[in-house]
Amino acid sequence: MTKPSVHNAMTRRYVEIPFQLLDIEGDGFHIMIQGKINGQKANFIIDTGASRSVFDPNDIGKYIGNLQLEKKQGVTAGVGSSDLESSTFTIDRLSIGKLDIENYLAVALDLDNIHETYGSLNLPKINGIIGGDVLVRYKAVINYKLKKIRLTPDKLP
Repeated sequence: MTKPSVHNAMTRRYVEIPFQLLDIEGDGFHIMIQGKINGQKANFIIDTGASRSVFDPNDIGKYIGNLQLEKKQGVTAGVGSSDLESSTFTIDRLSIGKLDIENYLAVALDLDNIHETYGSLNLPKINGIIGGDVLVRYKAVINYKLKKIRLTPDKLP
């Protein structure tokens, strides 16, 4: 993969993050990007259909020392699943390329089905799913030809 880059196109500044297309048994594709959770490397799936970004509560503890889960009010629903219980927690720093999101309120949701599927297909371990909350806020543009995602932060470092 190529390195993330920062651009200034007609006074619009954005971050470009390279992605990998994961072939799901010749029947579709998932977009995987690399990032960091509190400075530690992590793999994320980009899911434009997910309303929120989610992380597996059984996996996230290795990134967060004193994980404090707070039960989320209501239920979380997903395509092909029944209502699921979820919790929220805070990630001090979620990094996607050069974009750092501080004090990110994340959702913890059991991702065992994804881990099992990816494991059976010999695909990389996924540490989280980046959903609409991040993609909309940072005006995501996905370029399949170049295999890059463009995010526009409020400001760049």
